[in-house]
Amino acid sequence: MGLLYEKLVRPALFQLDSEHAHELGVDALALLGSIPPLCRLLEAWNRLPRAVMKPVQAFGLTFPNSVGLAAGFDKNARAWPAAAALGFGHVEIGTVTALAQPGNDRPRMFRYPREEGVINRMGFNNQGAERVAARLSHRAGPGHRRIPLGINLGKSKVAPLDQATEDYLASFRHLADHADYLVLNVSSPNTPGLRQLQDGDRLRELLGAVTEANRARAAQPGKAKKPILLKIAPDLNFPQIDAVLETIAEFGLDGVIATNTTLARPGSFAAVPEAGGLSGAPLRQRSTAIINYISRCTNGRLPIIGVGGIMDPAAAGEKIDAGATLVQIYTGLVFRGPFFPAAIARAIADRQRR
Repeated sequence: MGLLYEKLVRPALFQLDSEHAHELGVDALALLGSIPPLCRLLEAWNRLPRAVMKPVQAFGLTFPNSVGLAAGFDKNARAWPAAAALGFGHVEIGTVTALAQPGNDRPRMFRYPREEGVINRMGFNNQGAERVAARLSHRAGPGHRRIPLGINLGKSKVAPLDQATEDYLASFRHLADHADYLVLNVSSPNTPGLRQLQDGDRLRELLGAVTEANRARAAQPGKAKKPILLKIAPDLNFPQIDAVLETIAEFGLDGVIATNTTLARPGSFAAVPEAGGLSGAPLRQRSTAIINYISRCTNGRLPIIGVGGIMDPAAAGEKIDAGATLVQIYTGLVFRGPFFPAAIARAIADRQRR
């Protein structure tokens, strides 16, 4: 089935502008998600065989398999109900910001088929936390879903850095009730100044405020603390990662996502003029190295979601071997198609069984 996509469907999609093709994909999954019987049928088809099925326990949640859909695909919570039908074991929506925003000017997404990479400078285009929360309120909530739902939070572009914490808190207040876990995205290269939130005092202020809001929320009747994860950049050096890990430990975060897209331009990308974050195969080695470093530094105690360059089962296996608890894909879905997540989940399960 994957070969059918690569030979017939992908060539047609790749004739379209990258973002237009992306929007068609979201529309298709939103339509699929509106037909629950078809979703359940496809989910049964893609479900791991009982002989190899081994649910993953991480930050207090149960994941039916190790493979998730990374943030960036479903920014406005339209397509996620169909994720389990494709074989995903979790899905992460967003990035969502407190304020609705259009993102950067188009064109802002570029495919490189030969290198199996994508450069994007989307800029957190989304409908805003309040509208996304309203959409989620009409769907099954935490504990009643086929698979866990993560919500990725970012800073609104118009919010100055010294007001970033309150901006994240506004999103938290709107969305925490709807999330199985929450991610603080401080690592996209496409919002000016955002990556400065990975630094020292700014990161401590943000994590301190969000974890305190999480505790205060849990003190309310019928509420519980939500797992909070931090998504970091692949362009941090190891001393910078050490500092981030110290802050994560200080505030008791539940996990880390490694990594976001990179500003590096390896190999033939050195001649590419487009600005933005690079994802796909060129990111594979760097993201795996960071996963391995974090796992060793924390003695494997900090759950890691590994992202970056998973284009085949071997790349997914590398990340699990390096210390990732779960993995996520997005660019791999672009190049390999809708049957790819189930194939990766099976390959990881077979690998772990062996």
